[in-house]
Amino acid sequence: MTAIDDLLAIASPPLGADDATPSTGHDHLDALLSRKNGFYAFESALHVFPTGPSAVTSLEEWNAASLWRHEYGDLASGLTFFAEDAFGVQFALDGDAVWTFEPETGARERFEPTVESWAAALLADYESTTGHVLAHAWQVANGPLPPDHRLVPRQLFVLGGAYEVANLANLPAAQSMGFRGSIARQIADLPDGTQIRLVVD
Repeated sequence: MTAIDDLLAIASPPLGADDATPSTGHDHLDALLSRKNGFYAFESALHVFPTGPSAVTSLEEWNAASLWRHEYGDLASGLTFFAEDAFGVQFALDGDAVWTFEPETGARERFEPTVESWAAALLADYESTTGHVLAHAWQVANGPLPPDHRLVPRQLFVLGGAYEVANLANLPAAQSMGFRGSIARQIADLPDGTQIRLVVD
């Protein structure tokens, strides 16, 4: 049994067509989506995008520049976004390696060397790597997250917002990435402690 086997065993039914032929440019991601074409796991804290036609946002739509990526400019360049945690922190591929991409700052960090080790890391510590603890608490209080929605801080975490249920709002994922991308570009490269005046279009 591999970590991907274990992750798929606890995941939701596929979000896209079973007969889709993934062609993402990343062999290990194609193999994952060939087995289960998009899914939720850990009470929807983890969302993996399906490829091809789907009732929810597809991987192709999610990576289109016109949806939200353009708001980040060069901060999002060179990455294939394939999954996200409860707060919209993105999991992305650059070659075989999985990176995290912070929606509030546009910062990227190498997370795991392969999709298989990514799955293992999630299973080993899903409460923190997917935001499950707060996502579970929010859903107990408010009901299940709708498809294509993520939990977004009312006061951004990077601006001192609290990691607590009262600070979370349920928003469409693409909308939440778009407005945070605009903010990320405005605060990029600013030293810590800089006073800022944000402009939200």
